Amino acid sequence: MQRQDSQDAPLFGDDDGNTGLRKSKIRHPLASFFHLFFRTSAILVYLLCDMFSSRFIACMVTIILLLSCDFWTVKNVSGRLLVGLRWWNQVDEDGKSQWVFESRTKNSQSTTSTAESQIFWLGLIVCPMFWVVFVFSTIVSLKIKWLAVVVMGLVLQWANLYGYVRCKVGGKSNLRSMAKNYLGVQIFKQAMKKNEDP
Repeated sequence: MQRQDSQDAPLFGDDDGNTGLRKSKIRHPLASFFHLFFRTSAILVYLLCDMFSSRFIACMVTIILLLSCDFWTVKNVSGRLLVGLRWWNQVDEDGKSQWVFESRTKNSQSTTSTAESQIFWLGLIVCPMFWVVFVFSTIVSLKIKWLAVVVMGLVLQWANLYGYVRCKVGGKSNLRSMAKNYLGVQIFKQAMKKNEDP
């Protein structure tokens, strides 16, 4: 696992000279739109597919295309523009797979806006939850033919979420140890609070 700053290769938007001149809180409206468009479209097509078409293959292909467009857009465009993060997986000469995480430098002239950051993280976190619900509802309702589609949705959206969370917290950090540390601190705070109460 590697973590690097974006000094060697500028992220999208780093070379814009007029980014500070824009007054809008959303400086990249097109990236913000498509960040949410593909993922919500895939969810809506899945939910409304039976109403509009009885052809399973057409619905499945449409959903998978939307999910693929979403995966590519989030990984390659909206992550760079909206939050200044990017990640990828590369295979080295020995055949070992390595995750590479990159973030925009703090002294970069292009900074992220709060509104764009909220749009990015909200879309990135909420949509995979829908696919988790879809997986369980597909299993419970015994619609096994849809299982491959919902698992594909979950995997693609979870991969982006995982990559960007690792990018945000640090590529070398172990998420499991971070969660344990957080829970330990919370338990300690609760214990201290109980000791203080009469």
